[in-house]
Amino acid sequence: MEQSTERPFLSIVIPAYNEERRLPRTLSQVMAYLSKQPFDAEVIVVDDGSEDGTVRVVEELLPVYPNLRLIRNDHRGKAYTVRTGVLAARGHYVLFCDADLATPIEEWAKLQRYLDEGYDIAIGSREGVGAVRHGEPWYRHVMGRVFNLIVRLVAVGGFQDTQCGFKAFRHDVAQDIFRRVRLYGEDAPPVKGAAVTGFDVELLFIALKRGYRVKEVPVEWHYGTETKVHPLRDSLRNLRDTLMVRWNDLRGAYDAP
Repeated sequence: MEQSTERPFLSIVIPAYNEERRLPRTLSQVMAYLSKQPFDAEVIVVDDGSEDGTVRVVEELLPVYPNLRLIRNDHRGKAYTVRTGVLAARGHYVLFCDADLATPIEEWAKLQRYLDEGYDIAIGSREGVGAVRHGEPWYRHVMGRVFNLIVRLVAVGGFQDTQCGFKAFRHDVAQDIFRRVRLYGEDAPPVKGAAVTGFDVELLFIALKRGYRVKEVPVEWHYGTETKVHPLRDSLRNLRDTLMVRWNDLRGAYDAP
């Protein structure tokens, strides 16, 4: 598909690993929403080395949705996949969201409001006044609160929820931050299975260190029964990543101009 040279208002990046079944519905919902908006947008699906028919179903939809793009990666995890899509995005604003639309695409309007007001970054939050959680098991909520306390003590204070997969950036800010990540940057190694990481903590740490204005925005969120999160394994990985962000900062890894 030949790309338009005109810059879209919004880029939506959707990382996908083995999402053959859910992606068609997700893309239908996203495209239906965008068709009602007064701005141009592009949707970028970045395949994370899927082992099912994810690539095939997206390729079949490319002729249907002219503003849809597909990028194929080898399997290096969600963080690397999001980074690939964000750095390839051309929109004035760049939003990344999960392939299951746990946060409905309509919630974008809440984030856009603050970007339009001058914030550099707007992040969806499952906490705070106005946030709505649907179907989340109590133990997952408790685990999330414990992790958030660790994040605030070790790396990033001031945010009630760093992990919601619904974050938006001004284009230049996204380019700056995602080129500076160290945990899962361009040298990220291949992984096995789904890999949920603490890359959101690093993004926000770099953002604050660079002096960007970040707004946490309460959103609606639905717990997915087919979630790829492994409570114990991914909690330990997130803890390790959070400690690594602090260590990277102490050794000056984020100090380059």
